[in-house]
Amino acid sequence: MPAGSWFHVPPSAARLTGSLRDIGYEFPTAVADIVDNSIAAGATHVDISIEFDGADSRVFITDDGSGMTPNALLEALRLGSRRGYADGDLGRYGLGLKTASLSQCRSLTVITRSTPNIFRTSARSLDLDIVEEWDEWVIVDPGADPDVSRARNWLAEGTGTVVLWRSLDRVLPERRPEGGWAKRRIETLANRTAEHLGMVFHRFIEGAAGGRQVVISVNGQKVRAWNPFAPDEAVRQELPAQRFEVTLGNAGGHVTLRRYILPSRDGFSSPAEFERHSGPLNWNRQQGLYVYRSDRLVQWGGWGGIRGIDEHTKLARASVDFGTGLDSAFNINVAKMRVAIPAQLRQMLEAPINELCIYANDAYRKTPRTTATRRPVPAGLGTPPEVRAATHAAATAGLALRAAAMQAGEWAAWQRITTVLREQSPDVLNTLGLDT
Repeated sequence: MPAGSWFHVPPSAARLTGSLRDIGYEFPTAVADIVDNSIAAGATHVDISIEFDGADSRVFITDDGSGMTPNALLEALRLGSRRGYADGDLGRYGLGLKTASLSQCRSLTVITRSTPNIFRTSARSLDLDIVEEWDEWVIVDPGADPDVSRARNWLAEGTGTVVLWRSLDRVLPERRPEGGWAKRRIETLANRTAEHLGMVFHRFIEGAAGGRQVVISVNGQKVRAWNPFAPDEAVRQELPAQRFEVTLGNAGGHVTLRRYILPSRDGFSSPAEFERHSGPLNWNRQQGLYVYRSDRLVQWGGWGGIRGIDEHTKLARASVDFGTGLDSAFNINVAKMRVAIPAQLRQMLEAPINELCIYANDAYRKTPRTTATRRPVPAGLGTPPEVRAATHAAATAGLALRAAAMQAGEWAAWQRITTVLREQSPDVLNTLGLDT
């Protein structure tokens, strides 16, 4: 408490909530923020139900996690929750439940059960109409309500939480919310949400997040994981992983880089799988860094200022993993949709990323195959095995030389050397696969 005079000036709840509705969520990212809470609560099943009913349309997000006590529920509905976050928790600011929900709806209700042996539930609502009328952050008991009763019934088998969105003013049109366009929009949002959840939570769906598996469904359909690194493709290449130590102020921790070269179209197991792995941004814009915070994907595509997007490196993708202890270093935003690669880390990533792109460029151009067809072979005899082996060895040596020049920080010198070779000994350049 200050020694001199002080004044308690609480913010206007009505004005504040109006501003917080525009943090930048889209419907799929708002749902993902709620799923973060479910995973943090230990859920193994998360079901999203998006129900169209005109102006009374609603969204249920149900999990089988640990649930909350009545006091914990009230705290969860506080703007800027006072709860602490353990290392590895997907939460961050104590705002996600409120800001994500209110970005899409005017009425948020949470129904929860935390006692496995006693069927006792708690339900509380945050309604913007009441907040604006009272200009206070008021939490109310929803009372007898058909939607709340449905949610309570879903919790009859054990602990868990149901998040209910109603008055979907940011989802449905103000005019004719019961019309065909509104219905099609709900259907489109359901599909987009499933795709988004399959991407950002793919490690949890695959059971690759510390061995823990989470089943997520949207409107009764199980969400399929979208792994950007195509682990089931036999021709995929993986370069050695690297680990870096990052410190910024009081924040410190390790960052792990894993690098992959995906197959070209002909190398994929099927054309359908090639198209599926092109991702929501398509091949060119999906190349680059995939940044994971505690196994949850928060940013994807692009090279984070290290280099530009290039058609010839579109097969290159890399994962960057950091823990919650580095949140401040990565400057993660409230919606957990954007991070900034720390300048210190960007410098450390430059050489291994450029090395990855050299190999990806070679895979794109199919250098060994191209080189082999250029070598003089007597007509009708085909390519002898020893020639194929020598060609492959030479091309591999060329790649190794390029990578070594990059790692040694001598890329400019390497480019001067290849320029001289191109002028004076083009056959050598061709043999090493460096003429592309």
